[in-house]
Amino acid sequence: MRTQAAQVWQSRTLGAGKLRDDETPAPGTYLKGRPVWAAHLLPPSPPAPPLALAPPVAPWPPVDFALGALACCGACVFTNPLEVVKTRLQLQGELRARGSYQRHYRGVLQALWVVGRTDGLRGLQKGLSAGLLYQGVMNGVRLGFYSYTEAAGLAAPGEPVGGRHRRSSGRLHRLPCLFEWLARELPNLNCTGHALYSDVKTHLQAQTVETIAVGHQHNHQGVSNAFATIYQREGLLGLWRGVNGAVPRVMVGSACQLATFSSAKEWVAQSQWFNPNSWLIALTAAMISGVAVTITMTPFDVISTRLYNQPVDELHRGRLYGGFLDCLLKVYQTEGLLGLYKGMGPVFVRLALTPCSACSSGTS
Repeated sequence: MRTQAAQVWQSRTLGAGKLRDDETPAPGTYLKGRPVWAAHLLPPSPPAPPLALAPPVAPWPPVDFALGALACCGACVFTNPLEVVKTRLQLQGELRARGSYQRHYRGVLQALWVVGRTDGLRGLQKGLSAGLLYQGVMNGVRLGFYSYTEAAGLAAPGEPVGGRHRRSSGRLHRLPCLFEWLARELPNLNCTGHALYSDVKTHLQAQTVETIAVGHQHNHQGVSNAFATIYQREGLLGLWRGVNGAVPRVMVGSACQLATFSSAKEWVAQSQWFNPNSWLIALTAAMISGVAVTITMTPFDVISTRLYNQPVDELHRGRLYGGFLDCLLKVYQTEGLLGLYKGMGPVFVRLALTPCSACSSGTS
């Protein structure tokens, strides 16, 4: 045993520890003072294949919907003061020429100060209950449904669903895109629900003391009282007053936000201003997208607010505007082009903050 071991360890020694290009060391050879074993001469083993990640498990729908609603409601609490200020600015000087009325609100910060000083902190959260109902029901369903379909493999082309891979260029390939579109645009398809809550929210946000009041004052006692009063006075259709202004507003706003946010985010990432995984990329893209959405959507937002808040006559017809086009023409003729951009500041701040606070998102 010892003789065989000595023969292996001392079979031959390379003097300077150097090999020719065509020479291969044998097992038992000392190379640079170290023995060469047979295992050292084996070819390297191929790398292990990467571990396959388990497909995402679809969460329990009620929990996912509740989490989506909670995120949107949290964002609503922070942005509702901006909604109050936006409503006041858009109703200020209604159908009156510039300079012919007293301006109680002159900007975002000044309006926030005036409302907080006059109505208190609760005044900055007027209409919050209606906003929470809308965000919880509509956007909670949207985010929950999208997350559920994504985890189930229905929201991305080429994902395996039910053991079958969707590689076909036909109907199976387009089906996940359809689910993704439905998940993203579910609230936009239901503009009537948006009008239902926005009608009541606008009434409540416009209400204030006489010294700083703007627009028509409906004097509701709360959300439930507002729904009951509108139903008793105008009937069931009165709850959807202003839907003809909500539809183009949502269409234009969603189209512009979806088109600009992704492009802006890609442009900011390619500019290499920030680290590739930095949250500042999404924030900068949201601000750029917010500028485009504000310019295109504010006129429709002003018209929607005017249609929501206008008083009605005995025949349940608006006393000020006959519809979307009539409101657009009257505002332009009496208040000028700038009248269609009242409340532009709060609209931009809200649009810039919402993707970062709720659905960076998101969109946006």
